[in-house]
Amino acid sequence: MTELQPSMPKSWCKETKPHKFCPGCGHGLVLKALGEVIDELDIQGNTVFGCDIGCSLLAWDFFNVDSIQTHHGRTTPVITGIKRVRPEMVGIAYMGDGGGYAIGSQHLLNSATRNELVTIILVNNANYGMTGGQMAPTTLPDMKTETSPYGRDVQETGNPTKGPEMLSAICQDGAYVARGSISNLRNLKKYIKNALTNQLEGNGFSFVEALASCPTNWRTNATQTWDFVENDMSKYFEVGEFLTPKKEG
Repeated sequence: MTELQPSMPKSWCKETKPHKFCPGCGHGLVLKALGEVIDELDIQGNTVFGCDIGCSLLAWDFFNVDSIQTHHGRTTPVITGIKRVRPEMVGIAYMGDGGGYAIGSQHLLNSATRNELVTIILVNNANYGMTGGQMAPTTLPDMKTETSPYGRDVQETGNPTKGPEMLSAICQDGAYVARGSISNLRNLKKYIKNALTNQLEGNGFSFVEALASCPTNWRTNATQTWDFVENDMSKYFEVGEFLTPKKEG
């Protein structure tokens, strides 16, 4: 009897699988889409992958590519520095919503305004996942978390951060900005591929936000988890391409 083997991207490190993320976590799906894109673009040999502190740090040994795990919120400048020193490398900065929109927001905004030739993938699961499910920049209005037990009050804490909308307003020509969701993995993979292709073509800064699940901290079952990602999150965070490089002619 033939033993069935799981289908994994060739760029994944098989020795580190199964991965370390919680059951039902959306990170695994985002990283699978990224791995398939690395395979399709044939860039495994010249890619450098950086991940942030937070849930994203569990991806430090995910791929058979050069990888680095950075201090909290500092993944963007680390990958930017590597890309400037080694411009032939493909630089990927991988982080959560806290690492990108809170402690790392200054680096994210400045790399966008400078039109750095890097690709940033930010996973939005609407909370600080690794530290217990506290309110994050992306926590939805009235959403309950460990630090907003009665629901997020936007009058007190402000509105959730809409990263792609913000970045598309300040990016230069040549930038690529999109938001996808694990609820439509085909589109998310397409956006990631477009972002990396944009870097390979030397057009400019590339950014993809991925709406993802966190059933451990949301305290949701499978049906509730999927409904929250596919409906609640996508109603507030519009999915699609916000900025694409202008084509000549």
